[in-house]
Amino acid sequence: MALSPLVVDDLAQILLGCVCAELDRVAGLVEDQPGCPDCTSCVVPGKPAWDNCTSDCSGATTPGQLTVNLERIYATSAFPTETKDVLGSRNCAPVRQAADYVITLLRCAPSYMSQGCPPSCKEQAAAARILHVDAVSITNSLLCCFPETSRARRGQQFTMGPLRTVGPEGQCVGIEQRVTVALPSCGCPVEESP
Repeated sequence: MALSPLVVDDLAQILLGCVCAELDRVAGLVEDQPGCPDCTSCVVPGKPAWDNCTSDCSGATTPGQLTVNLERIYATSAFPTETKDVLGSRNCAPVRQAADYVITLLRCAPSYMSQGCPPSCKEQAAAARILHVDAVSITNSLLCCFPETSRARRGQQFTMGPLRTVGPEGQCVGIEQRVTVALPSCGCPVEESP
């Protein structure tokens, strides 16, 4: 089964949009919770560089970095299990493709003061609260928004990997969520005879 040329990028953009919308929604409900980062919120090629968890870029009001990247594409006969079936033979095994995406959200981590003092418990608790709310927001965006983004009768087919905390590293701490999506396929292109 063939894939539309834009299907992988379209799904990455949809994932980004769902997460960003939920982060903004929750920011309106939870006091002192930042919304979707307005400086760096994008689909990236490969693993994201941890280069903007602060609000250092011009005009940014919401600090952080939200990225979605493709990790791999693989064949599956029984989604989400990777198949080792021989392809191209005259068998009738229904094989489709699946894509693994990684959603990464980084925020500022409390750091040492200029005098060398570690961050206070109050600062760490505030950062932890933001991280915990971000974790729930990402989960909710996948459970509530993403399934509704497909025109397929049953919505998007996907599995969620474990959500994990990443960092602190440098001045960043955040969330990493892996998602495996069954890619919608179509028939192979047929060459027209002259």
